[in-house]
Amino acid sequence: MSQQDKLLEKILSGTSDTDIPFAQLWQLLYRLGFDERIRGDHRIFIKADVEEILNLQHKRGKAKSYQIKQIRAVILKYKLGTKNDVSL
Repeated sequence: MSQQDKLLEKILSGTSDTDIPFAQLWQLLYRLGFDERIRGDHRIFIKADVEEILNLQHKRGKAKSYQIKQIRAVILKYKLGTKNDVSL
C-alpha cells in the first residue's frame, strides 16, 4: 500500500483530521486529478465534474481539520480514489 493510499484511508476514516501534513494532502489532490491555482497563501483546487471548489491553506505545515472534512465529503460524494475513478 502506497503512502498516498494510506493517506486516503486516514482521511476517509476521520480519526485524525488535525494530523494531516499539507504537502501530502496536496500530492493526494493532484493524484486525484485536481488542478491547483495559488492566490496569496490560499491554494484553490478544482476538478472537472466536481462542482465544489476546495480552498485550502495550511497552518504550520498541517492542513486545517475543517478542510479535511470538506475533502472527505467531496471524495465520498464523487467516489474519488476508487477503481471507478479514472484518474488513478
